[in-house]
Amino acid sequence: MAGHTGGRRYGRRAVLALGLGAGGLLAGSCAAPPAPADTASRDVRRLLERRAAALAGRDRAAFLGVLEPGAAGLRERQRQEFDHLAGVGPATWEYELTGLDRTGEGLATARVDLRYRIAGYDTVPAVTARLVDLVRRAGQWYVAGDRPRQAGAQEIWQQGPVTAVRGKRAVVLGAGQDRDRLRSIADTADRATAAVARAWPGARDLKEVLLVPSTLDGMGALLGAPAAGYRGIAAVTTGASGGGRRTSADRVIVNPEAYGVLGAAGQEVVLTHETTHVATRTVTTASTPMWLSEGFADWVAYRESDRAPVQVAPELRRTVVRDGPPAVLPDDGDFGFTGDAERLAGAYEGGWLACRMIAERSGERALLAFYRSVGGHPQRDGAVENALHGELGTGLDEFTAQWRAYLRAQLG
Repeated sequence: MAGHTGGRRYGRRAVLALGLGAGGLLAGSCAAPPAPADTASRDVRRLLERRAAALAGRDRAAFLGVLEPGAAGLRERQRQEFDHLAGVGPATWEYELTGLDRTGEGLATARVDLRYRIAGYDTVPAVTARLVDLVRRAGQWYVAGDRPRQAGAQEIWQQGPVTAVRGKRAVVLGAGQDRDRLRSIADTADRATAAVARAWPGARDLKEVLLVPSTLDGMGALLGAPAAGYRGIAAVTTGASGGGRRTSADRVIVNPEAYGVLGAAGQEVVLTHETTHVATRTVTTASTPMWLSEGFADWVAYRESDRAPVQVAPELRRTVVRDGPPAVLPDDGDFGFTGDAERLAGAYEGGWLACRMIAERSGERALLAFYRSVGGHPQRDGAVENALHGELGTGLDEFTAQWRAYLRAQLG
């Protein structure tokens, strides 16, 4: 399952002009001298640069030195985060100031994009939006708080000491997790990444980062969403792209509870599915319907398996036997976490069988070309129809009829 965060573009660093006075005219012919510029944005940017440099250089004293004097609770929380980050080992760390709001005399809140990259795995930084509360004392700005812009969202290092286990193609960062378990996940992720590379040519050099919280609630906190919605979901992928390029590195977030009850084969299927989302991020766009993005990820996950459709698609099989094949391909709404497990499973299975049908009848290269064509369309309307015509030589009604007949043949 992919967490679709939507494409974002991060522009060049904003130059903020807060409280600038306009030069007015005095009575007579002389202009008044310009009002002094508010240097807050410049000073805050420098403060954030010192904070980032201290973390990158593992200088705890300097990192804590930018905090509000006398704020013992804040200092202890930040000390813990600094120490927990030792396990992450970011290669780069920077804050991009995107806005500054003056909230009172000597008070401000900075809108910041935190950008960090893990060496050897991230080709672009991971980007998270944060709010940094600031206070001015004796002419100098200090950090008075640091919180996610999305209420409730956390980073893995805010959940405890981080243990990092590195594989050939994947690094697993776990909070409150046993190293042996993280090693097992890393080994499975290595196999998953290799399987994706065999199916998707652009993934030959792919590497990925996986996050493993200690509990389901920890997973919800990483996603900034209610944990209950992910109870039966073994893993999700987050990331963002725009204009054919990544704008934020992907993260595969593992649900330690749901993932843990799976057998080895099921775990490999889950991680291969999620790794496919990482591999196809830049060509999966708002034009791509979920039946295709999720169905394609499942097609890659089961591509080298000998399991029959009746084994992989039990929920959809029950529907086909009881009511006949669905009249239309799964809608995006069918993939929502509404609590209807049968509907959700059937949507995934229907998308998988649509992709499987294309690969069987037209070849794997045709399926890959179809996927790219849909994502490359400028808008959702007409994207599938255009790709069906251009890559498969058919129309939507004919394709749907073929899919329904394929479901009867495979599941009936």
